Amino acid sequence: MFENRYADMNYRRVGDSGLKLPPVTLGLWQNFGGMQPYENSRQMAEYAFSKGITHFDLANNYGPPPGSAEETFGKILRDSLHAYRDELIISTKAGYTMWDGPYGDWGSKKYLTASLDQSLKRMGLEYVDIFYSHRMDPETPLYETMDALACAVRAGKALYAGISNYSPEKTREAAEILKGMGIHCLIHQMRYNMLDRKMEKNGLFDTLRELGIGSIAFSPLAQGVLTNRYLEGIPAGSRAATSFSSIDAGFVTDEKMHKVKKLAEIAAGRGQSITQLALAWVLREKCAASVIIGASRVGQIEENLGALKNLKFTDEELSIIDGILED
Repeated sequence: MFENRYADMNYRRVGDSGLKLPPVTLGLWQNFGGMQPYENSRQMAEYAFSKGITHFDLANNYGPPPGSAEETFGKILRDSLHAYRDELIISTKAGYTMWDGPYGDWGSKKYLTASLDQSLKRMGLEYVDIFYSHRMDPETPLYETMDALACAVRAGKALYAGISNYSPEKTREAAEILKGMGIHCLIHQMRYNMLDRKMEKNGLFDTLRELGIGSIAFSPLAQGVLTNRYLEGIPAGSRAATSFSSIDAGFVTDEKMHKVKKLAEIAAGRGQSITQLALAWVLREKCAASVIIGASRVGQIEENLGALKNLKFTDEELSIIDGILED
């Protein structure tokens, strides 16, 4: 099943490190929890790995219910991927609400340490490859949060430390603290897509390049808006129509869909779907090591991987795209 899995994948170095990631990462946020059929989840993970996707992105509270995505992935590892552990990059995070009480949220050392231990038990692992602080805690000293990451690396529970959803200023501060502890901040995970370009404008990419930190983008398809799914309205069963989803119908606005329809025309001229255009556009950013995709079936992963067939943009294409997005 997994023969020739690396034949068509060009891996990208993560910042100033020795680690390389596939340009497409499989995220287990919405469709690998306890409310989803296990066999479908297993088939998606196996298909992804068979195509060279070696990076699987999780967090402690992914599901729903929280924690169930890690449990599902742990079962997939036991059932079919355990023999390939040394070829896999498995990441998890802590920082959002996971359990009740004062120690189940944010960025204290108590919470991050306990959460990582729980994540390892759910997945049946001795270590994860990347452990992230999922968001900055405005009330906990940043030194304490970074100390939790450094301790995880020193204890062998994580190979690399990462941060997510940090501002450029706090990214720089976090990296300096970790450096003082002898730990390199490997990677920054942030929302980045055609409809959310804040990271270009607030200086985060410049900061990451200066510090030798790689980046990985989540929500590159704006949670499905940058696909053909909503071009004719909100279909039943879509994420925007689902009660337990992270978005609602109000997220899919006429203004956004007007832009998406214009982008779809550009994509067609490149021989791509709007989905493939959106992923290729994110990967044009040189410090972007990877994009995190979500999927509910194997066919979606296959389509997403099709973006890698055409990652080059002409200056004219980029200018037209900018005009559409800024309209």
